[in-house]
Amino acid sequence: MTRPGVDRVAGEMLCAGDGAGEILWLDEPLSFWGGTDLHSAIITDIHHPQHGISLAGRVMVMDASRGSSSSSSVLAEQIRAGLAPSAILLASRDAIVTLGALAAAEVYGIRLPILLLDANAMAGLPRTGAVVVSSGPDGSSVSWS
Repeated sequence: MTRPGVDRVAGEMLCAGDGAGEILWLDEPLSFWGGTDLHSAIITDIHHPQHGISLAGRVMVMDASRGSSSSSSVLAEQIRAGLAPSAILLASRDAIVTLGALAAAEVYGIRLPILLLDANAMAGLPRTGAVVVSSGPDGSSVSWS
């Protein structure tokens, strides 16, 4: 049930967990391998529109990732180090990103929620502000005030 004044969209769970933070919309796909700094989570791809922005603690929204299968290991390490996004919202399934979060959950016991959102849910998300992501067996959603 949603409280008055709180908006919400539902999604499909790709990785379980809970996260919250400022929403960050990526204008283009991103590779964690070579596109972000392993030790700071800052986007280092000089051709990416959000170059120089940190992903750490943000709820990252993107269509899908780009590039190397090694991105999963970079994401897992950023999760371990506490530098990863607090949640990832995807418009299409992404096995590489999902694998990184699943590996971190298994190896380090740290969960990073990843949700798959359909076009209507993506369109319903706010462009700025804080959001809360919950993903588990009883449902997955993004909410904000």
